[in-house]
Amino acid sequence: MLEIRKFLIGGLLTAALVSGAQAQNQVNIGAIVPSSGPFAEWGRTNTVTLKMLEKQVNDAGGVNGAKLNIIILDDAAKPAQAANNMRKLAGDDKVLAVAGPLTSSACEVTFPIANELKTVATSQASSKPGVAKANRPWAFRNTVDEGILANTSVPYFNKTFGAKSVAIIYDAKDAVSTSIATRIMPAAFTSAGVKVLNGDSPISFNTGDLDVSAQVTKLKSLNPDGIVIGADYSQAVTVLREMKRQGLMKPVIGGTPLISSAILKAAPEIPVIAPATFYATMSTPKAKKFVADLQPLLRSASGLPKDIEPSMYDANIYEIVNMYVDAAKKSGITGKPGDLEADRTKIRDYMANLKGYDGFSGPIHFGEDGDAIKNFFIVEGKNGAWETKVTGCSAAGGGC
Repeated sequence: MLEIRKFLIGGLLTAALVSGAQAQNQVNIGAIVPSSGPFAEWGRTNTVTLKMLEKQVNDAGGVNGAKLNIIILDDAAKPAQAANNMRKLAGDDKVLAVAGPLTSSACEVTFPIANELKTVATSQASSKPGVAKANRPWAFRNTVDEGILANTSVPYFNKTFGAKSVAIIYDAKDAVSTSIATRIMPAAFTSAGVKVLNGDSPISFNTGDLDVSAQVTKLKSLNPDGIVIGADYSQAVTVLREMKRQGLMKPVIGGTPLISSAILKAAPEIPVIAPATFYATMSTPKAKKFVADLQPLLRSASGLPKDIEPSMYDANIYEIVNMYVDAAKKSGITGKPGDLEADRTKIRDYMANLKGYDGFSGPIHFGEDGDAIKNFFIVEGKNGAWETKVTGCSAAGGGC
């Protein structure tokens, strides 16, 4: 009898230990965001978004019984720091996959490391042409190439404002801003028969400049019908305020980095045209729920404006990590030690073969170049609100 009791107790203890070990399994996913530096607001809102998602997944039972653990590192929008973060996440933290980095400059040096370490990295914001394509098969971007977007935004801009000429101002320190200003927009406007007044010598400033009065004075002297701003929203705000101060009330066009509620408040009288795959006042049920869940968390977070709204890059990184979670669930990944290499390959294969992921703008999949094939919107910001004017698809000939 005593031996039977010992056997039963031993069996229960063994079962409990096994159960406990399973409960302790973690599915680790990494994220690289700029929580400091010039794009700190985006990085901080990304962090709040990821913490919300982590809680949502774990409250719903985790990933195949394992706990989701999102490890978030700050790259300060510095390419070298982003590269080091990628090595740490893949090597020391043994993550399944990485969301980020945010900027194209950081992706250009981090994506090659993702390939070297055979760990998926998917950017939430990079849109400089060809960055993922140059780093296949482990690099992806949940974004649309700025060249594709300009092919829709420029014709709308010309039709709406009757522009016969444009002038360009841009942030020379940012890769995607430089690409928009020196390659993408000049080509798009020239093809549309619109004169680019300073295409050979666009007016430049540097990330972090607080005074662009001299640049805007020069811009004004060109007397353009419209203005191209190649910059992220935080830098574009400085330009817009100076344009208003100098009375340069001309319509503005730019790329996805302009999408922010801050743009709407900088100079509400100046219409701004930009492409987006998400904005906070979208009316779809999925987008409305996301904003309702996230916005209170953002507005209660320290270091963020009290009137802040979820950004397109919050939506993008939320989609990215949800894709990874779906991949893990469908592939039977539980975070069990020893399976990391095989599990990383499962994530890559899932992303490469993804069809019809339910994103905020509609179904998402990835092309052979690693960029998202998804719907996008050409929106106009005027008098404090974004409004969709045109809907497009990033695949040639449709297919979203």
